[in-house]
Amino acid sequence: MRPEIYSALMTEKNFSYLHGFSEKEQLRLRKQARFAEHMIYSKLNLANVSELLEVGCGVGAQSEILLRRFPDLKLTGIDRSTKQMEAAKQLLAESAFAQGRYSLKEMDATNMEFAANSFDGAFLCWILEHVPDPIRVLSEVRRVLRPGSAVFITEVMNASFFLDPYSPNVWKYWMAFNEYQRAQHGDPFVGAKLGNFLMQLGYHDIQTEVKTWFLDNRYPQSRKDSVEYWTDLLLSASDQLVAANYVSPEIVDGMKLEMAKVANDPNAVFFYSFIQASAKT
Repeated sequence: MRPEIYSALMTEKNFSYLHGFSEKEQLRLRKQARFAEHMIYSKLNLANVSELLEVGCGVGAQSEILLRRFPDLKLTGIDRSTKQMEAAKQLLAESAFAQGRYSLKEMDATNMEFAANSFDGAFLCWILEHVPDPIRVLSEVRRVLRPGSAVFITEVMNASFFLDPYSPNVWKYWMAFNEYQRAQHGDPFVGAKLGNFLMQLGYHDIQTEVKTWFLDNRYPQSRKDSVEYWTDLLLSASDQLVAANYVSPEIVDGMKLEMAKVANDPNAVFFYSFIQASAKT
């Protein structure tokens, strides 16, 4: 995709983001970051990074975690959304440990305003699924990183989603959820492609790992918490899906009822995998 077409598509005014930009959604993103923190950061080591670029920092939910967990780094976060950046600035301003250690800039990730070799690390989390050209973003990340720097990426792999008991309205909604994201020039399966992308761009020391929530009767409270969390995630797109005629209000209502039933089923199974990748320039 040509840069000028990308820019036209990705302006906040005309970009129909899957989850929307409401205050309720901003709070959900912060909750999501806390919910998945252990899974995302369990093997993430930024001890040798001093100047980190966070691409797609959004409301600052991951920025806050990064600054809290790694007290020696300085963070530069970029995002194209004015509303999300305002929320990020407010969140980080309230975090005493973050003061003097971050900079937030509204910027197009496919055409960064930074000079080459500006950073010694990059972090991307749940962002490439929403952009039309993830390879172009990763190419820009490589340009602004110093030789030998590390990039860490966490991304979705929505084909992995499984729920039992069988819930027909959930499946209809989930398929519409993914189809709508594709129609908005995103990729709900991008996680599985990260290794290929990184190889294509000349990164080396490429590592990928599948991280999985697999919750059954062995973990009843975690299973219930995860299903309830995913209900909020699914509902965050409901207004957009109904307005675009991807689902009916009846399917939304049916999905909510089925998710509540699964959350309280003594024999339920919840399964979802995402992908983490790392590489060096």
